[in-house]
Amino acid sequence: MLSMKEAIENYVEGCVGKVDCPAYKLFMKAILAGMMIAFGASASNVAAHAVTNVGLSRLVAGCVFPVGLMMVVLLGAELFTGDCLMAMGNAEGACTILDLIKFLFVVYVGNFVGSILLAVVNVISGQLNYSAGLLGAYTIKVAMGKVNMSFGQALCSGILCNILVCAAVLMAMCARDIVGKLFACFFTIMLFVVAGYEHCIANMYYIPAGLIAARNQNYVQVAMDTYGYTADQLASLNLYGFFVKNLVPVTIGNIIGGAVLGLILLY
Repeated sequence: MLSMKEAIENYVEGCVGKVDCPAYKLFMKAILAGMMIAFGASASNVAAHAVTNVGLSRLVAGCVFPVGLMMVVLLGAELFTGDCLMAMGNAEGACTILDLIKFLFVVYVGNFVGSILLAVVNVISGQLNYSAGLLGAYTIKVAMGKVNMSFGQALCSGILCNILVCAAVLMAMCARDIVGKLFACFFTIMLFVVAGYEHCIANMYYIPAGLIAARNQNYVQVAMDTYGYTADQLASLNLYGFFVKNLVPVTIGNIIGGAVLGLILLY
């Protein structure tokens, strides 16, 4: 394996190539990454939707979700949360702050497109009909939990999440073989899922899928019967809750967590 110092040096050198990547190629890589994370999120919902024990449900989801980051790492896709480590490149002069902002903006939008695309196609595929609509109801439940967090909760959860995600990315860079890279991703990402931290790109799947599911009366009825939601409570699952109450604070938290971890390890 490479030492962490060697991995960081390689990452900083790679920042030059990242910011020089043509925008259309970067955008396509970002769409791919959004889809890969959404695949992990989708499958983790399927795995956990009928497990009633909260701890066990998170553990089951945590064993499935990491496959998304594994695919991102091995396919060379661009994921916003991992790319927050590029704060190291800026600190070392490998890219300007303007280059960094432009890069992260393109990646963020691309991740959003990929995640939304997967959410829409997933719903059309009929996946949420599993267990007589219980998966659809569970999808609503997951989204409800995310849009009803306070700003402080979402921010701090985002910080903690991306400390672990960026740790996984750097540890994977230390590994010289595929198995080592996969193990570095698996256990660290499993940790953040079991802990219940907030990942802005994953939420670009979880919440839109919940928003779409909430338009299906069968899923809504199952959610009311199973989880005790009322119509007034379900009204909080809306675009304002998605963008303002969740995505904004979680994204800020993810940026802080990734940048701080990178700068701590750099110095």
